[in-house]
Amino acid sequence: MKKTIFEEMGGTYIRHGDYYIPCLTLSDEEEGKLIGVWGQRHLRYLKEHKRFVYLNLMASGRLNEYLANVDEQAENMFSRLVKEYADRQGVTERLKAENQLEWIGRMNNIRACVREVVNAEIIYV
Repeated sequence: MKKTIFEEMGGTYIRHGDYYIPCLTLSDEEEGKLIGVWGQRHLRYLKEHKRFVYLNLMASGRLNEYLANVDEQAENMFSRLVKEYADRQGVTERLKAENQLEWIGRMNNIRACVREVVNAEIIYV
């Protein structure tokens, strides 16, 4: 019997009733990469708006790596921008010690603004 391309590449099948189903597993390298909130948002965006890109990444086995990379980039940008905005607006540890409610309100506002920037620049592109 002629081997399929999947079998030639080292893939195997499991028989379930009358059907042969390919055994698909993530490599150890891919399993170790966790996808955070930014990667999950981008995944949802890809599924809803960029279906072709999503299917290509999934079929090539690079989806998890791609999402982990997007998540890392977005997290780095978020952290950097929150720090920059806080410094620019004078939200310091001194303010935190003197007036905690004011500090919380201003930091929440900064995080909301930065979240919008990260979404526009990285997640929903």
